[in-house]
Amino acid sequence: MKQLLIALSALMFALPAAAQLNPELPELEQFIDEVVDEFGFDRDELIDLFAQVEVKESILNAIARPAERVRPWHEYRNIFITPARIKGGVNFWKNNAETLAQAEQQYGVPAEIIVAILGVETNYGGNMGSFRVIDALSTLAFRYPPRSPFFRSELKHFLVLTQEEQMSRLDPVGSYAGAMGLGQFMPSSYRAYAVDFNNDGKRNIWTNPVDAIGSIANYLKVHGWVRGESVVHPAELEGDVPQTLLDRGLKPATSREELRIMDVNMPDLPPGDDKLTLFSLTQVDGEEYWLGRQNFYAITRYNHSRMYAMAVYQLAGEIRQAYEK
Repeated sequence: MKQLLIALSALMFALPAAAQLNPELPELEQFIDEVVDEFGFDRDELIDLFAQVEVKESILNAIARPAERVRPWHEYRNIFITPARIKGGVNFWKNNAETLAQAEQQYGVPAEIIVAILGVETNYGGNMGSFRVIDALSTLAFRYPPRSPFFRSELKHFLVLTQEEQMSRLDPVGSYAGAMGLGQFMPSSYRAYAVDFNNDGKRNIWTNPVDAIGSIANYLKVHGWVRGESVVHPAELEGDVPQTLLDRGLKPATSREELRIMDVNMPDLPPGDDKLTLFSLTQVDGEEYWLGRQNFYAITRYNHSRMYAMAVYQLAGEIRQAYEK
């Protein structure tokens, strides 16, 4: 009997690890198994980490209604193209002119595009998010089935990133979707595209604008930015709207000849044989039509939204105009 009690006591002490699994995170045990197998993490450390994770209903509510899904273009634009954001962009450019010039020379991305992305993403670092990254990614990985595989992958990347960069796993804060730093990189993008642009031995896109500038420029170059090429041009349509062209998506896939056949006029498009994408934006008095080139598509790789890319493009133009006054 004594030996039986000793055995039961030992078993009880062996169980707490499983009991500590956060009950708010379904399938957490399977996820931990995967991370341990793939990356060699310590199981007990992960159990302890996820025991401290807080599921946030506000995150689930936020991802269900992003601004670009519910606002027409003329309202969406007004969020980002404002005097304050233009002025902030000019100030950021002046304070980081040398770094922006270096990034433009090295990667081919104009300074105003880099500045505008920082302006749209975080208002030049003024709003980098208020959710712990571990909470955001865990909430979406385990409690948002429509995109659970994506966020579980990003959660794995975050765990590996914190190990690579020797960062805290609990302290970093970001957006409701887990985007981080001045340029709002997801963990996989951080690992793949962030650069140590000031050569101090660390990729810091949280508080170092030099690394943030270089990382954004590198991201755009890797995603197809063409040095010296324009971004978008207005289109003029005659007759019915060619819906088949509008439905082709953001990637440039339509020849200029096909556009001419469909009665799409391109009054200020530079000569060339590159393919284009036709898209529309809703203004107060109806639709306006644009032709996007490869550089427009490159911006949409940062955020897969034509409205996002156009906000960046138009804010960039306003910033450059104000900067050169």
